[in-house]
Amino acid sequence: MVYGNSCAYGVYSYKESWKHSSHYSGTGEVGREICKGVRIMKSKGFMKEFRAFVMRGNVMDLAVGVIIGGAFQAIINSLVNDVIMPLISMLTGGIDFANWFIALDGKHYNTYAEAQEAGAATLGYGAFITAIINFLLMALVIFCIVKTLNTMAERAKRKEEAAPTDKECPYCKSKIPLNATRCKYCTSDVSDS
Repeated sequence: MVYGNSCAYGVYSYKESWKHSSHYSGTGEVGREICKGVRIMKSKGFMKEFRAFVMRGNVMDLAVGVIIGGAFQAIINSLVNDVIMPLISMLTGGIDFANWFIALDGKHYNTYAEAQEAGAATLGYGAFITAIINFLLMALVIFCIVKTLNTMAERAKRKEEAAPTDKECPYCKSKIPLNATRCKYCTSDVSDS
């Protein structure tokens, strides 16, 4: 009969417990022990790991991105609702997408707001069209911003590329230092090339 720990791996002896530890470093160290055989995270270790996770660069970048994205969404919504949709309505003869809906109770309502006020079940496909246009405009603007940033980064990278540090020997076609006066391979005089 084996006396030992019980965990997701089954029952194993205390001598084998190091094999199942997720914190085993390969040096024989046993990971954190939990409640007489089941691993627990010590509060200091847990908080240290959590702090390291939260302070990683990509988590902070994601948080900043979400905040800026929320603010940017308000700008895009204003662009769509206050600039693009009125232009589309003007081009389509004054059609307002917000009032495109189907009342499922069979009655006729003049506006979407009137149907909702009456408590009628509606399919507001005009609002859906507006949401699609919002999404497409958001994607277009983000694409333009990313494309601009990539172009700027590419230009900066090209500028950072240093001037050539070597030249080609006109006789043996080997690469030699730019300020060399004699080729180290064929010993030709290259001071005037």
